Amino acid sequence: MADKISKAHVVRPGRNTIFGKFTHKEIPGKIIFEDDKCLAFRDISPQAPTHFLVVPKNLIAQFSQDQNSDDALLGYLIIVGNKCATQLGLTRGYRIVVNEGPDGGQSV
Repeated sequence: MADKISKAHVVRPGRNTIFGKFTHKEIPGKIIFEDDKCLAFRDISPQAPTHFLVVPKNLIAQFSQDQNSDDALLGYLIIVGNKCATQLGLTRGYRIVVNEGPDGGQSV
């Protein structure tokens, strides 16, 4: 029994957030796009008629903590967002949002 409890408390980098659980398929989602770098899926609690998220498979906790090694990935996420918006028919425009820190609305 103690072994099961210790396994339940193991921290799994990148998997302990709701986004990590989506990228590791622990929570099912309506996937729009996936590759080895990121996953794009429809929001389970949409705030707009078309609302999807593009999340990296490797954890980036906050932009303000970005290491220069993440620069290419951050740009790639924007490119994937654009491709998904086009695929979903958002031809008149769309908004890309990043919530940074508690005062910026980041909740995950």
